[in-house]
Amino acid sequence: MPDRSARRPATPPSVAAPTAAPTVARPPATYVSDGTPLRIIPLGGVGEIGKNMYVFEYGDDIVVVDCGLMFPDEEMFGIDLVVPDVTYLREHREAVRAFVITHAHEDHVGGLPYVLPDFPGVPIYASTLARGLLSTKVREHRLTNNPMLPLEAGETITVGPFTITGFRIGHSIPDAMGLIIRTPVGIVVHTGDFKFDHTPVDGKPSDFATLARVGEEGVLCLLSDSTRAESPGYTPSERTVGEAFREIIEPLDGRVIVATFASNIARVQQVFDAAATFDRKVSVVGRSMEQNVRIATELGYLQYPASQLVPKDQIRSTPSNRLVIATTGAQGEPMAGLARMANRDHRWVEVQPGDTVIVSASPIPGNEEYVARTIDNLFKQGANVYYHAIRHAHVSGHASQEELKLMLALTRPKYIIPMHGEFRMLVQHGRLAAEMGLEPEHILIVENGQPIEFRADGTARRGQPVTSGYVFVDGLSVGEVGDVVLRDRRALANDGMFLVVVTVDKQTGRIIGEPEIITRGFVDDLTDPVVGAAAQRVVEAIARPEEHTSEVALLKSQIKDGLSRYLYEQTKRRPMVFPVVVEV
Repeated sequence: MPDRSARRPATPPSVAAPTAAPTVARPPATYVSDGTPLRIIPLGGVGEIGKNMYVFEYGDDIVVVDCGLMFPDEEMFGIDLVVPDVTYLREHREAVRAFVITHAHEDHVGGLPYVLPDFPGVPIYASTLARGLLSTKVREHRLTNNPMLPLEAGETITVGPFTITGFRIGHSIPDAMGLIIRTPVGIVVHTGDFKFDHTPVDGKPSDFATLARVGEEGVLCLLSDSTRAESPGYTPSERTVGEAFREIIEPLDGRVIVATFASNIARVQQVFDAAATFDRKVSVVGRSMEQNVRIATELGYLQYPASQLVPKDQIRSTPSNRLVIATTGAQGEPMAGLARMANRDHRWVEVQPGDTVIVSASPIPGNEEYVARTIDNLFKQGANVYYHAIRHAHVSGHASQEELKLMLALTRPKYIIPMHGEFRMLVQHGRLAAEMGLEPEHILIVENGQPIEFRADGTARRGQPVTSGYVFVDGLSVGEVGDVVLRDRRALANDGMFLVVVTVDKQTGRIIGEPEIITRGFVDDLTDPVVGAAAQRVVEAIARPEEHTSEVALLKSQIKDGLSRYLYEQTKRRPMVFPVVVEV
């Protein structure tokens, strides 16, 4: 690690306005490399889908790109969200100069409310739409100490030794950006989430010219999206989804319900456009969907006549053949709009025979069961459901293999760090880079917490790993639930609990009366022979005349050990055993 004993004063962040043909700014002459390495450290987003966070460190200055969350898997019982472990940043909080956001998807910004309290005063740079969507999060979490500053595609900011230029890139949300990060040791390109969509819904294609220019200048390292590195060819344009909507809706006489991500503004625009084609109005249902539609409309990212929008309290009075409902819950989230409709638990929408539901998303790994359950329940209510296995009304926002190769061809990096993907995706992306001519030792496949250090002579090496991992959000607690708690929750879910209350003489430790047994998730009948025999085992475990003791801790240990062995012998299950010793 660099010597932090003499800290350089932080350079005030500055921003340059874009020109008609933006040029890539050069780093300030005062930040010529002094031998200090540039360290790139992923704290989330490699080897997984979600909680993206990438640290760029030079000397006493740190810039953090993105701060996302991840949704829990089925083994994380009771967990609401997962955010990155920022222990390393907290240890060097005086060096953190800025958070820079590539786009406003939850896996890139959802962790900010849980991380920002540790970094008061540190600014957040983001595009207009991202700032608009983040403003609501900031208000909800009462965060007022972090100024949100503009960084649009084509604009350049200077933060300490870093000169950062945003460039426009295609994705499934407007205003998505990649970043050109100029450092004293070379240029780093961070693609953000991207695909090369030549017919984007908003009419703003990726900035190939800027990528080609920076490639000619020389890119030290490319950090590139790996989500679809296993998929050959090209990812279809977002416009194909609008065509699918029209084909599905055209012959229908009933209501149409479209479920998609609340942040996919381009997809919501196509819902409005397809509805208008068939003279249908649109009602927006779901807290996050309503909120995002309102913000995107106010900022000009959604275009539709005001008369087309139907308030949700007028859904029942609107003719079925003149209505499209846009809602959340495409991933089967239990509290989202579509799942509530499927469970007959929605205040405004009751699914009826003749309704058509379009699930405009593919299940995120781990969510397949939730999505399938929601679809089954919709079918049970008489709806006709179009989903990923029946009809594609969804395209990915991520680049397939040929687009990943094109990014490599445009930027011509010396090194590549595949990011944003499970480990097999990172490996496949590395193989594509090798096909494009990168030396094997220049393909850096890393795990969270693994720093890569770049020096001015163009060499790179792996540094000592730093703390990284999961921080669990459970209700109002952040980080209080750890691996031990989750292990206990898994044990309770798998085998249940077995609680035994024993009354003993305080002086002699002799048992008084019969043990009382309470079980949950183990057996539902306390007259079960196993339960009766277990009570007898408890008595035997502590009633040996030669081993009487009044030490409560020892008594509990004897009960737990003896009972655990017996229950496993009889049932081959390991319920959590809770001995309670009452002294009288």
